[in-house]
Amino acid sequence: MSDKTHNITEEELVALLHAGDTKAVSMLYDMYSATLYGVILQIVKVEETAEDVLQEAFVKIWNSFHSYDAGKGRLFTWMINVCRNLAIDKIRSKQHRVSLNTREIPASPRADMGTESFKPEHIGLREITEKLNPDQKQIIDLMYFEGLTQSEIADEYQIPLGTVKTRARSAIKILAKMFKGRV
Repeated sequence: MSDKTHNITEEELVALLHAGDTKAVSMLYDMYSATLYGVILQIVKVEETAEDVLQEAFVKIWNSFHSYDAGKGRLFTWMINVCRNLAIDKIRSKQHRVSLNTREIPASPRADMGTESFKPEHIGLREITEKLNPDQKQIIDLMYFEGLTQSEIADEYQIPLGTVKTRARSAIKILAKMFKGRV
């Protein structure tokens, strides 16, 4: 990574990306790929799949960068959402479920993860979710960290779908207030 990558601000990077500067994509990759890979791996649990999703994500980020609005949030947050959505789409796909059924499952999925991988604790997300009441925390943990849908949570945990939606909505409101207080 060049010294210029270390010194560039997010605003400068966004301006270069909006201008279509292909060097900016390399900088973006250098700056964020390791963390985004960690987010994806937390969801898909398979390194090869995570690598594929990361590649798809950077293509999507580049091709849809015109839709990024700095007024709505930080670049990193937008990119995490792109990656998270692609990862969830991948684990919901029939092809992925079939490949998991034919793959040997390691004794501990986290045993294969290096110390360099992304952990939500690094940016305080786990700490913040600890402040939610237990029912809200469970729903957010399952949705965000495990990638389950509200319907899947309702089915798996025998909770009415309306209850899951209410808990998620109230937790998101509380988290939004907490995040506003941290910025």
